[in-house]
Amino acid sequence: MPTYDAPLDALAATPRLLVALDFDGTISPHADDPMQSRMLPAARSALETLAALPDTTVALVSGRSLSDLRVISEHGDDSPWLLAGSHGAEYWRPGEGAIEPQEESDDVRLRDRLFAEAEAAVAERPGVWIEPKTFGFAVHTRKADDAATRAAANDAVDAIMAAEAPTWRRRTGQNIVEFAFRHEGKDSAVAALREQTGSTAVLFAGDDVTDEDALRSLSDGDLGVHVGTNETAATVSVSDIPAFAALLDDLARRRAARPE
Repeated sequence: MPTYDAPLDALAATPRLLVALDFDGTISPHADDPMQSRMLPAARSALETLAALPDTTVALVSGRSLSDLRVISEHGDDSPWLLAGSHGAEYWRPGEGAIEPQEESDDVRLRDRLFAEAEAAVAERPGVWIEPKTFGFAVHTRKADDAATRAAANDAVDAIMAAEAPTWRRRTGQNIVEFAFRHEGKDSAVAALREQTGSTAVLFAGDDVTDEDALRSLSDGDLGVHVGTNETAATVSVSDIPAFAALLDDLARRRAARPE
């Protein structure tokens, strides 16, 4: 793995460090069944080491609903890790538990109706399915046989949303299009986590388009890492999840060795 001595040394030395990470594609391989996603053991080990160090906070920042994020990250009630689910619309904090906004009944009714319409629109398209989310739903096309099927499914759902919910936020990712009636982003989630923890520097890492808002929002002294080979606003790119796990382990060793 390439070395990034200067940025890692700076993070290791900062008084209060926040390590905030996307989940899918960053520390966990993508799975055909999203609820079967699990963290790469090497990544979990590095994060557990970091979380045990003084003045160091680990957070997961995901588009997943908070409840689903807790399942796939195997996050227990005694965990010291912070969570930001639904792109920062939901949080979990140690000692407080889940912090979730009140859903308006009109939004919920519209969400449920549009979910049903989207399911009907893709029912005859093999490999396409609709995932329910707290504030909307997502169109998954990972298992579709061909590009034409994926495009037709997305076009069908896009037409529904343009006609019935044009103000909803639309996000694209790897073989997924997500719609939500809330507009929070991972940039606002990282900002909220930074403020809550009083962090003097942030490491944020992600692999997908939805992570770029957070990467662009980082300040001097922070470090943005992109996992993969796509174009990115990140300062550093690594080839894959094992390479990123090695970077996290390197950071943990450097921070553990810093002078008290």
